Amino acid sequence: VQLQASGGGLVQAGGSLRLSCAASGRTSSRYALGWFRQAPGKEREFVARITWTDGDTYYTDSVKGRFTISRDNAKNTVYLQMNSLKPEDTAVYYCAADPATYRSNYYYPSNYVYWGQGTQVTVSS
Repeated sequence: VQLQASGGGLVQAGGSLRLSCAASGRTSSRYALGWFRQAPGKEREFVARITWTDGDTYYTDSVKGRFTISRDNAKNTVYLQMNSLKPEDTAVYYCAADPATYRSNYYYPSNYVYWGQGTQVTVSS
């Protein structure tokens, strides 16, 4: 499975960006796709997750109400719509695929087998 993330950029606080993650190769409807982010000097952290089958979504508390994860099954693409961006959202954002549709510890990066290359999001104050 290959994942290609795109859509990052520089935006002012309060602005919006939409990230895309295109999946190709031996994809499976059983996979779940997630977004993670990593700021300089910090560990990679979970942002959001969606299942291919039912579209169930999960978010970390800091982005609830501001970010929306969605999917287009026909295009094998997952999106992360980010609104009301804050300087603390600045990070490299990665998309990743988990072979398990559902799991309780979905926020652990180690559960995701395939990773995209990352896209930089910078929010200026």
